[in-house]
Amino acid sequence: MKQQQILQQNFQVTFNYDIIFSRSLFDTGNTSLIDVIKKEPAFQQPKIAIVIDRGVVETTSQFIANVIHYFNHYQFGISEHSINVVQGGEAVKNSLDVIESVLQLINDNKIDRHSFLIAIGGGAVLDAVGYAAAIAHRGVRLIRIPTTVLSQNDSGVGVKNSMNYFGKKNFLGTFAPPYAVLNDSDFLTTLKERDWRSGISEAIKVALIKDASFFDWIENNAQALNNREVSVMETLIIRCAALHTDHISKNGDPFEKGSSRPLDFGHWAAHKMEQLTNYEITHGEAVAIGIALDVTYSFLIHRIDALSLERILKCFLTLGFAITHPVLDAHLEEVIRGLEEFREHLGGRLTIMLINEIGIGEEVHALDKEIIIQSVQYLNSFCQLNTEVC
Repeated sequence: MKQQQILQQNFQVTFNYDIIFSRSLFDTGNTSLIDVIKKEPAFQQPKIAIVIDRGVVETTSQFIANVIHYFNHYQFGISEHSINVVQGGEAVKNSLDVIESVLQLINDNKIDRHSFLIAIGGGAVLDAVGYAAAIAHRGVRLIRIPTTVLSQNDSGVGVKNSMNYFGKKNFLGTFAPPYAVLNDSDFLTTLKERDWRSGISEAIKVALIKDASFFDWIENNAQALNNREVSVMETLIIRCAALHTDHISKNGDPFEKGSSRPLDFGHWAAHKMEQLTNYEITHGEAVAIGIALDVTYSFLIHRIDALSLERILKCFLTLGFAITHPVLDAHLEEVIRGLEEFREHLGGRLTIMLINEIGIGEEVHALDKEIIIQSVQYLNSFCQLNTEVC
């Protein structure tokens, strides 16, 4: 019998991309975006196509005209034929028609691997456009320009792209690092109140599992955040983004090959609540409730003390978040089934992040259904006793 032969392939690929914080990106005096495009020598002027969140177009006066003027100022042949405006919000991830339209834009503008697709919008738009960019020609260069707090401090700076499918959050997707990320804080001034607040929950999340001093800072600056002080929000975004990117680069599993994803603290319930409410609550609002549920669970199993729990819940409430939702009472069994969907998304062993104290998280591999029920009841009671903020 002929002996088997084995050829073993082994190689590493290094990814590097800049996350740039700026203002007025499309002012012709700001070369941040052009500098990124011209960073690498090219045999010809790179081609550019742009996908824009409709919410940005509707809230920013003459935005498309300003974008065209900016690129034409630098001798890039951009016209309205190079631009696709898509629906914003989670709905953009629920229809493959959007992917088809972005792929059509890439094809029509002859975008290749040395060209650039630029995505301008909130996290859901960046997810969807990123997925299209990753599958076109097996991957074209994507520049992300996040326009919301949540996308600037969390989803827009990472390496994931996705679409919802089979009624499941992020069922389709890729790991595809962007070519660059440019955060423009001018966009923050155009946000509705819910979108301004929504992304703060992701900052609280990462602070609770990684940086107690950051949580202290959020507590101390809650009123300034409520007052929409842009400089304070810029600080929050940069600190939050730094913690996220540091985790992605140093945890040894940036493409989630294992069964652990610590940065999804509070997300197992959040994802299911989004689906069950037909995405009427935003991702950030759902994450706030999911975190409230998990920190209460941590308290009930004696991982954190009562003072820590009260600080966390009151921080959310002070910032204007709800910490519970009717869906937790009406559809709790379905929410709890979200644990299995959360496990299934990565495979392997169920791995959930809880906290031992503010700033220190620890992973567990099982949650007790009865204690989840008690956690929901505790949050309802907490709100009844704190009606001035609930």
